[in-house]
Amino acid sequence: MSHAYYNEIDPYAARWLRALIAGGLVPAGDVDERSILDVRAADLAGYRQCHFFAGIGGWSYALRLAGWPDDRPVWTGSCPCQPFSEAGKRQAFEDDRHLWPAWFRLIRERKPPIIFGEQTPEAIGWGWLDSVANDLETQAYAFGSAIIPACAVGPKHLRERIWFLADAKGEWWKPDWRKQRPPRRDRSREIRPWPDQSSIPVMADGVRGRMAFVRAYGNAIVPQAAAEFVTAFMELSDAAE
Repeated sequence: MSHAYYNEIDPYAARWLRALIAGGLVPAGDVDERSILDVRAADLAGYRQCHFFAGIGGWSYALRLAGWPDDRPVWTGSCPCQPFSEAGKRQAFEDDRHLWPAWFRLIRERKPPIIFGEQTPEAIGWGWLDSVANDLETQAYAFGSAIIPACAVGPKHLRERIWFLADAKGEWWKPDWRKQRPPRRDRSREIRPWPDQSSIPVMADGVRGRMAFVRAYGNAIVPQAAAEFVTAFMELSDAAE
């Protein structure tokens, strides 16, 4: 069985993701186009890495940038931001796209050792982050978060995002660890456009294809920012061992 499981409901993004897998840009794995609502815990047996709301593989690519081995267990996810962002109707927890409960159901049943996630900072004001933290802490995870904008790692736009993690073995954390800044390091090998549409031969032409491209690329995380967050966690945890 493949090491990685990718769950992505958008057919265009799933097609793009398969092309990235075929090109070796992200770990080999299976792409499941079902809604997360239809995924059962038993479906995930045997996978060491599971990526939910996978989009075009940004989290998987970020893990590689940070030096996270392809076979090291981890779950990632970027729940839809539309229920909380200005781009949506701001129906918050009443929005059908509020899918944290569906992801948390799988987390509760399978208990992955490490979880990384991302969300728009606007969700903080709606209580989303508190809800996520409370849910994970009921399952004995240590929880932490930070806001890192895209401009912190090179791109010339703000794009602030909440980055959060949950660790099943988080007893080593210091009480004030959340206030620590991620360590500075050489990012020169990481700051480059990704993924490049011209290098993916399966991208569709025409207006409809361009619209799908904009949607898939616009919903993608900035992997270099995610990599900074993952690296900070790895350096803190390694130092504690």
